[in-house]
Amino acid sequence: MIHQRRARPMCRKGSVCAIIPWLALTLAVEAGEFDPRPALANDPRMTAGTVVNQSNVDSYRDALAPALADMIAEGLTQIEIGPFLQLPLHQGYVSATAGNSASVALGENVGDILGYVNGRPFPGPRSADEARSGEKAAWNMRYGYGPDETETNLMTWRYKDMEKGEERRIEMYGALMRFAHRHTREPMPNLPDNSLELFSALYLKVDFPFDIKNTQLLTHTKLDDGEPENAWIYLNTQRRVKRLGTGQKTDAFLGSDIMIEDFLGYNGRIRDMNWELLGSDEVLAPIYGFDDLPADKKEDLDGHTVIAFDGAGGCFPDITWQPRSVYLLKATPIAEEHPIGYRLFYVDAATYAPVMTQIYDRAGQLWKLGMVSFSDSSKHGPENVEWYGTVTDGVSMIDIQARHCTTLQFQIQIPESDLRQKMFTTQQMRAAGR
Repeated sequence: MIHQRRARPMCRKGSVCAIIPWLALTLAVEAGEFDPRPALANDPRMTAGTVVNQSNVDSYRDALAPALADMIAEGLTQIEIGPFLQLPLHQGYVSATAGNSASVALGENVGDILGYVNGRPFPGPRSADEARSGEKAAWNMRYGYGPDETETNLMTWRYKDMEKGEERRIEMYGALMRFAHRHTREPMPNLPDNSLELFSALYLKVDFPFDIKNTQLLTHTKLDDGEPENAWIYLNTQRRVKRLGTGQKTDAFLGSDIMIEDFLGYNGRIRDMNWELLGSDEVLAPIYGFDDLPADKKEDLDGHTVIAFDGAGGCFPDITWQPRSVYLLKATPIAEEHPIGYRLFYVDAATYAPVMTQIYDRAGQLWKLGMVSFSDSSKHGPENVEWYGTVTDGVSMIDIQARHCTTLQFQIQIPESDLRQKMFTTQQMRAAGR
C-alpha cells in the first residue's frame, strides 16, 4: 500500500465539521501535547543536585528503569538529578500537527499509514486499551521532530570493556537528510526530486583509524513501509560498494555493541515488529541543558566540546537526569531468526524520543541497555539556536551480559548551507572512497 495515500475525507475542507476538530486539536497542542509536566517533577526527592547512588538507590527504584536501577545498585554508576526543563519544539512541527493530524489514519495492515503530511501523526494521550496504540506510538516515534538536515563533523565511537576500559576509538563524519515530511528547511514538506521515494537517508564515513579509513555506510528509509529499507557499505579494503542483506542489519556494526537496526532508536520497518503499548510511567531520563553542565562533565575532542562518560569502564553518560513522562513501548520482531527477543523503549511523551531502550535476548533475558543523552536545544550553544528541539549529544549501548559497551559522542549541528542530495547515493560513496 502506498505510504502517502490519503484517507477519504469525512467532510469538505473549510466546512464547520472540518474546522471544529482542527480547533480542538490546536487547543490540545497549546494545553501541553508537547510539554507535559510529570507529577514526579514535584516530588521532594527530585531536588536538583541530588545524587542517586548505591547507598540510596532503593529509595528511587520507582523512578528508574529497572536495568539502570540494578546497575546503580551494583555500584557500576550513579546519576545526578537536574532541574525539570520544558523543552522547546519547532513551531513548524507544532503547526503541522494541528493542521494535518486529523486526516491521518492507520491502514488495514501494520505499517500502512494514510494521509500523513508532516507533524505528529497521532497526537493526544496514548492508552494501552486504545486499538493499535502501540503502532500509533511507533509512527509518532518514527516521525518525531528533528531538523530536516543535520551533520556531525566529529562523531566518536569508543569500544570499552567495563573492567579494563577503552579498547578502540573510531572517528566518523555523519549526515542525515529528510527527503519528505519536512518542517524546517525549504522546500517543505517534500523535496521535489525524490525519484527513490525516500523518507530519509543517513550517511556515515570513517575518518580514523587508518585501517578502516573511508569505510562508509548509507541507509535509505522508504516512504512506503512495505518497501524494503536499503543499506550499503563501502569497505576500503575491497574498494567497492556492497548492498547489505536484511540479516546483516542486525549484525554488530564495525564490531561495536550497536546494530544498524538500532540507529535512531529503531531504523527498521514498522511492519517488521509487533508493537505493544504497555502503558505510561514517570522516570528519570537523560535530558538536560548542555550549556548548564559543569566543566567536569565535558571534554574536548579535537576542538569540539562534548559530554563526558564515567562509571564502570566509562560506559555511562556523565550528565544530569530529570523526571519525564514516558510511554513503555514493546517491539517484538516478527521474523523468528531475528537475534533479539524484543525491545522495550522508554519513549519521552513530550518528544517521542526513545531516551532508553532495554533489549532482551531470545530467551527473554535482559541483554543490553541503551541510553541516549538529549540536551535542550535552547541550552546548546549559538550554532543550534534555530534547532528548537532535543539535540543528541551521546549514546551508550551497554551489553550487560558481556560486560562491554559502545559509547558515541556527537557535536551535531544544522548545516549552514543545504546538504547535497547526491551525498546520499552509492555513486558518492565510490567517489569518496577513492
